[in-house]
Amino acid sequence: MRLRTLSGGAGEGVGQRRSTIYWGVEKTFYIETFGCQMNAHDSEKVIGTLEHEGYMRVQDEADAGLILYNTCSIRDKAEQKVFHRLNEYKRLQGEGKRFAVLGCVAQQEGEKIFEKAPYVSIVSGSASYRKLPEMLARLEAGEKRITGLDDRQTEETFDTEFTSRTNPHRGYITIVEGCDKFCAYCVVPYTRGKERSRASDSVMAEARRMADAGFTEIQLLGQNVNSYRDPSGKMTFAELLAAVGCVAGIRRVRFTTSHPRDFTREIVQAIDAVPTLCDHVHLPVQSGSTRVLAAMNREYTREWYLERIAWIKAARREISMTSDIIVGFPGETEAELEETATLLEEVKYDAVFCFKYSSRPNTPAMGMADSIAEEEKVRRLQVILDRQREVQRKGYARHLGQVMEVMVEGHNASRGQVVGRSSQNKTVNFTVKQPILPALGSYPMVRITETFPNSLVGEAVAG
Repeated sequence: MRLRTLSGGAGEGVGQRRSTIYWGVEKTFYIETFGCQMNAHDSEKVIGTLEHEGYMRVQDEADAGLILYNTCSIRDKAEQKVFHRLNEYKRLQGEGKRFAVLGCVAQQEGEKIFEKAPYVSIVSGSASYRKLPEMLARLEAGEKRITGLDDRQTEETFDTEFTSRTNPHRGYITIVEGCDKFCAYCVVPYTRGKERSRASDSVMAEARRMADAGFTEIQLLGQNVNSYRDPSGKMTFAELLAAVGCVAGIRRVRFTTSHPRDFTREIVQAIDAVPTLCDHVHLPVQSGSTRVLAAMNREYTREWYLERIAWIKAARREISMTSDIIVGFPGETEAELEETATLLEEVKYDAVFCFKYSSRPNTPAMGMADSIAEEEKVRRLQVILDRQREVQRKGYARHLGQVMEVMVEGHNASRGQVVGRSSQNKTVNFTVKQPILPALGSYPMVRITETFPNSLVGEAVAG
């Protein structure tokens, strides 16, 4: 996913300062973000930090004195894309601009980035973002090469009240950073460091600040969000989830991404008990084969995973389930692919994010023979997508005639529709009878009149 974070006013807690002159250009910056919600929220915090340090955000790299590139290395050839993008920026280096590479590729490639792109001035992994003010001061003092690369031993998290949030109604809170799971295919433990959690008091204070600023939806984030371990020992993850859901003014709370190894009954009980907790759980399975799961070092079996699914299905509320799947992992057989396909039909996910396996640097799977041809991976991916589409076609049909609360996210003028999202994280496109469309961030009730495999259609209900 490619996200550009370009414009917008000051976020919650951000003190605006007049831009000043450095390196013969204004103290301005442009940031481009690639990756997941964690990266997008990291960029919000980086933007807020830069603005607090007196920088002004601009919408075009040509107008920026400092160009930042927040990177992701989860997918294949991520580092190649980084250097390709840097090469595009190279044309601007003669204009007195400075360049920074942040995030996972920065941590993975380290000082090799300086060798391949000598016009880059800052290379910083996400675990070092707390040092940004210091790195910026060194840059302004004239240093040419500045690194922020922490090893896995760091205990620090990137907590800041200077967060420039791009959505005035829905906001993120990172509660745990890093990963200790070491799945065979994954670079995250190496690029984001070990698991380290924020104190619950800090999380709750941020949630209250967001509510006071008018946010109505909060999403708790972590590479493994339910692996949260309160340093103060006050709250479990389920208790923190419930506490955030009880903050006055908050109408919806989501969390992502959960790891099956740390998924507990208490999480389901919290969703049942606290109405503001959204009825949606994203629980990545990656494969339906116990043998492949062992090869992936997921440390659970198909049966163990299905036990957690049974807890969710036994809840008093209907909880929507989504997942991630990798096809073509080294050694996966046709029979094991079929095990994954049958898992889709057994669980009845409302959405699945499916990917072809690609080897990543420094991961244990790098040493495995990747004997499955690319065209075969493409075929297997399509098998899973086709089976899941049929599951979703039937699953979404159950909502026909239901009335549900929808948070308004946008207006589709060409179709005369309002675009929103349900508590189950489903896209709902609906019409209204009155001439004035509901405001962004509002929560109208909508009756579902038509269903598709990936979305719902409806009409607003008066009242």
